[in-house]
Amino acid sequence: MEISSKELAGRRIMHVMLITAVFSAMSVLTFNIVLPELRAEFRINLAQASWLSSGYLLVYALGSVFYGKLANRYRLKNLVTFGLIAFAVGSLIGFASTSFWQALAGRLLQAAGAAVVPAAAMLIPIRYFPPERRGGAMSMTAAGLALGTALGPVAAALLLAVLDWRWLFVPPVFVLALVPFFRKYVNDEPDPNPGKLDWTGGALLAATVALALLGATYLSEWLFAAAGLMLCLLVWRLSTASEPFVQPVLFRNRSFSSGLAMAALISCVSSGMALLPPVLLADVYGLGSEWIGFALVPAATVSFALSRTGGKLADRRGNASLYTLASGLIMFCSALLAAFSGAAPVWTIPLFLIFGNVGQTFIQVAISNSLSKTLPKEQAGIGMGLFSMTIFIAGGMAAIVYGLLLEMDAPGWSPLAAGANAGMYANVFLGFLIVHAGLLAFYRMRFDPSRRSEPRLLAVRR
Repeated sequence: MEISSKELAGRRIMHVMLITAVFSAMSVLTFNIVLPELRAEFRINLAQASWLSSGYLLVYALGSVFYGKLANRYRLKNLVTFGLIAFAVGSLIGFASTSFWQALAGRLLQAAGAAVVPAAAMLIPIRYFPPERRGGAMSMTAAGLALGTALGPVAAALLLAVLDWRWLFVPPVFVLALVPFFRKYVNDEPDPNPGKLDWTGGALLAATVALALLGATYLSEWLFAAAGLMLCLLVWRLSTASEPFVQPVLFRNRSFSSGLAMAALISCVSSGMALLPPVLLADVYGLGSEWIGFALVPAATVSFALSRTGGKLADRRGNASLYTLASGLIMFCSALLAAFSGAAPVWTIPLFLIFGNVGQTFIQVAISNSLSKTLPKEQAGIGMGLFSMTIFIAGGMAAIVYGLLLEMDAPGWSPLAAGANAGMYANVFLGFLIVHAGLLAFYRMRFDPSRRSEPRLLAVRR
């Protein structure tokens, strides 16, 4: 099989992207474990301290959309260079912080830079690889995210054992060493006629998402109402602007719209599979935080080892085969956790999670690859940016809902589920199984080429 020089460059870029994704994933996760320490040091409440995590998520999600939009106007190598430099500079500001607000400023600048990673990770496979080989390319980013997820808690625990929390800002500085490689291998050209950039539409999108996330964080009906108002203004802007921030035709693409809705639900379950097992191990099994971190390593490590296998399966057998396998693994894991939470020995929980983590790695490759095939070239940047934003925001909001659910005391559906509050865990895991069963049926109906034709691109109306 002959490989073009463009695809060969794409492979080199994706190897660099794998390493970049490791640092990106680590940065997202590491600060969750030091919020109590920050609260005590700066004498702030937990809601304020949590902005080091929730503020990062908000800027990270919105930034992925803006980078996707800007990729039509500017060379991707320049956007990646700017993003990684901002990522490192934000880390240095945070490391030197003497106040909470300085630490928060560094954290938000980190997010504004790191947001280029998901945007580039979605665009590079589309621009450098033919559709039949994009799965393998996308799986490399999934591998980096899995490895970062595995290393994040362990690296944080090791740093905090001998140093203070400010050292958590240091690892992202090393991404500067990757900039020369991106400069060397990324050689795409922007759209020669990108049109005007609708800053008003972009601002309304940012305001809508920010107010919605704040409303979910503080359970404020006023913030939700403000988000609804911003959404109405955004819809009006998109329908009336001559060159809107997001072309309305993108949402009339049924395959893309339905895939985006699926991605939101998949992200909700993924958020729960990341959040609930550590709390289960602490709440029901009584494990300490240091042991919980190590208990999560096997699943993340196996996910990293098998992530490339998922991409190859998508290229050889199709996205539908990979999605079906991934969904089956997640449902199997959910069924085990739903049936045996609190009843099975503690060492079995990390084994159960291997199936779920591998399934989640595979399903991200399958759904992102499927969505990329529904988009015309000129809509790929903003479309995949919206995809990234959707999974981050849906996952963040779902995490808030899970926190509320765990405060409730409810009997579990399974008589095997035992221990303090194990019933609610069993119910939520059963819900995950039901959601994925429904999503699998819908995916096979909408995206499986053996049941219907491949999703067709919707021509952009001029």
